[in-house]
Amino acid sequence: MHPLIDDIGSFPLPKGISRETFAQAYLKTREAIINKQDPTIDEFIQKNFCQVVVDSFRKKLACGLDVVNFPQQFDGLRQIGDAVHEAMVNGSFVVESDTAVLPEVYVLNQYAKELTEEFGKKILLRVCIFGPLEQYLHEVGAVAYPDVLDGFAETINRFAKNAILNNKYIETRVISIDEPSFGHTNLTATPELVIETLQKAYNFHGPTRQIHLHFTSGIRNLLNVKGIDVLSFEYAASPRNINDVSKSMLEEADKQIRVGVARTDIDAIWAEVYDKGFEKPTDEQLVEPVEIIRKRYLYAKEKYGELLTFTGPDCGLGSWPSQDAAALVLKRTVEAVKTA
Repeated sequence: MHPLIDDIGSFPLPKGISRETFAQAYLKTREAIINKQDPTIDEFIQKNFCQVVVDSFRKKLACGLDVVNFPQQFDGLRQIGDAVHEAMVNGSFVVESDTAVLPEVYVLNQYAKELTEEFGKKILLRVCIFGPLEQYLHEVGAVAYPDVLDGFAETINRFAKNAILNNKYIETRVISIDEPSFGHTNLTATPELVIETLQKAYNFHGPTRQIHLHFTSGIRNLLNVKGIDVLSFEYAASPRNINDVSKSMLEEADKQIRVGVARTDIDAIWAEVYDKGFEKPTDEQLVEPVEIIRKRYLYAKEKYGELLTFTGPDCGLGSWPSQDAAALVLKRTVEAVKTA
């Protein structure tokens, strides 16, 4: 049986919708939700946010993913950061629970019945949130103040809890707290403080709790974090990462693994294709062949066995040239894993 295939999150906007317009609609949607108003009755919000999110999610669902991340098309750091800034006006880094909302999750819940009936199955949702360490680095800097880190952890925890859905049509199967700078920054926090901070962020139950990393150099410090179920790292674009994580390490820590098996580093891919003489590459030329993705998957499966419980592309696809190109990455990844 193959592991569950998911995606990391970001996805291109459709043609005709600018980032500025989408961001404006996002902020209006969040404000409406916080004020207990129905955002779908606003024509601007409906066209430039709700329908964009639902149609993008639909496109991802059609690729055959088992667990689908909401299409992260708004700045991931601002999703939390904007709310933190509002809290800071009142002298706190802790966001009130009723304002710790992800508009995409709200909208997908409203459309879950329609999507379930269209695709003939319950929607299994993945939710990604930039973690307390990443948010802290962005908002405060590299010097670690325990009380401030604690506030960021509490805020992330509140966003996570509010994103847990479980009804007839949709279930939050995975919540991923993303720490892309972990293992590569000079944050002065001790290993003990890192563990304490993350454990507070992960203090929720129900969904599988992932942590997504770009670097595996500090991964041993995460093995002692209670609450993390699945460690996730990039392998396709960063092959050396897999050497830092052994099956025995995971077994001893009672952790599982998610390995990225399809490249998503579009800038590097584009440069490589351009060097081959393709100045205007097609989607087919940008996306790796199924055979290459399958080879990576089989290597990871052989190494980790039953501990490989999730797989999919390396990272998000927000920088890809179009939704069709991004969808082709997802389709080929699904085909590679399911036909292995």
